Amino acid sequence: MPQEVKKITILYVEDNPDNRSLIRRVLEAENYTVIEAINANEALGKLENEKIDLVLMDINMPDMDGYTLTAKIKAIKKFSTIPILAVTANVMRGDREKSLGAGCDGYIQKPIDIDTLSQQIERFITRSTNV
Repeated sequence: MPQEVKKITILYVEDNPDNRSLIRRVLEAENYTVIEAINANEALGKLENEKIDLVLMDINMPDMDGYTLTAKIKAIKKFSTIPILAVTANVMRGDREKSLGAGCDGYIQKPIDIDTLSQQIERFITRSTNV
């Protein structure tokens, strides 16, 4: 009997519907399950009610920015080991460090290179499942 491959579930926190649609298509084509949240409260609810393996976190959101939300998630013990990757158009010097300082485990800049996105995610999934 073939061993069942565990399907990875990614929470994508992003307020822009076009970005959500693009990333969903790319990730679902790579056999990931994608759950979307359009703001901080929705993201926290999805974390509470779903089995999330990784979070893609938009940094520039209207209600609570991704830095604040990341710090909030990392402060909750049961979520603290879930990898969070900042997804941002903030690419000035220091922005990557600010993302990592807020608790993000990695940094993906916009516009997202859809050809390398799944490889970037795979690196963090592998890391977190080998712990």
